Amino acid sequence: MNRVYVCNCFGVTEAQVKKHAEGGACTPRQIASACKAGTDCGSCVRRIQALLGREACPRREPADQGVPVLSEVEELEEAA
Repeated sequence: MNRVYVCNCFGVTEAQVKKHAEGGACTPRQIASACKAGTDCGSCVRRIQALLGREACPRREPADQGVPVLSEVEELEEAA
């Protein structure tokens, strides 16, 4: 089996990072909380970011689609 290591300090593989991402970890900090990757020398943080990609974090979607995020807040305030 071919294992591609992302974090050599803690022996964390790409597959492990992807599994944590599927489980809801959408930032390098959340990946670090799940498996320690990125918490020692930090050289793998950019690789983790690349693995997570832009779609990893749902709260980014409105901003990525050009929808003004604050307009939703203004609508809620107007409705109250």
